[in-house]
Amino acid sequence: MIHRNLIAAAVLLATLGTVHATEGGGSVYPHGTENFMSGALPPPGLYGMVFGNHYSADRVNDQDGNDLHVPGFKVRANVVAPRLVWVTGQKVMGGDLAAHVIAPLVDLKVSTPGGTQSKSGLGDLTVGLALGYHHSPNLHSVAALDAYLPTGDYDKGDIANIGRNYAAIEPVYALSYIDPKGFNGDLKLGYLINQRNDDTKYRSGNEFHFDYAAGWGLGNGWVLGVGGYYKQQVTGDSGSGAAGDNKYRGMAIGPNVKYDSGKGWFVTAKWQKEVEVKNGVQGDALWVKAVFPL
Repeated sequence: MIHRNLIAAAVLLATLGTVHATEGGGSVYPHGTENFMSGALPPPGLYGMVFGNHYSADRVNDQDGNDLHVPGFKVRANVVAPRLVWVTGQKVMGGDLAAHVIAPLVDLKVSTPGGTQSKSGLGDLTVGLALGYHHSPNLHSVAALDAYLPTGDYDKGDIANIGRNYAAIEPVYALSYIDPKGFNGDLKLGYLINQRNDDTKYRSGNEFHFDYAAGWGLGNGWVLGVGGYYKQQVTGDSGSGAAGDNKYRGMAIGPNVKYDSGKGWFVTAKWQKEVEVKNGVQGDALWVKAVFPL
């Protein structure tokens, strides 16, 4: 799925040339996507989810986190990403087997000193299998394996691309603690294993990341708290133009909220500000997630 980090890839390649941290500083994973309930698999059945994202940035940071003051640089993106989840009712290794697919629809505009370009359409698909566990009425977890497929439009000469043009696989572990009248906490960890971009002959380094949320249940369906993400490139890039040890890193934090109807559907919303970004684009994002049975 695409969001700010995919945008960063196109922008950094166009504006910085030799500065890389993954290919152009981007990622196949939309950091900060998840919020409350990320590790709690619902009962058997078919479920729909919709992720909505608005992202804006006008800053590019170097390897020390300093603003490079790129003149005229701006990124604006809007994404609507439907997700289909099937909880099969089958047990595997003691967990509930589930499958999912995410199909992001992207509207992207990038401005750099070299010009402005816009694109819209289908981004990179995500598919995966998961096992859900319910350790107690409050504590839940999910172990999953996701695959990112290079279905989004890409041209190595463009400054705005809505696809990364390479596949990736990712083991995932998510944990949720849920209390309608007390503490709520969520953590989703992942390790991205990136494949090669065949058009550029470039392979991005592997990445560790986690999304987090922490809040307090008010007892009426509402949970208020904070959330965000942390990301760190772990291994170096390889291929023409790979620049030594210039790995990307960053984090984000901001307020979030959840409303649970008690009727099988819930909604979360989060605004997050990126901070401490190195070798990447730094901006702000608004995320909304809706979950409902089909």
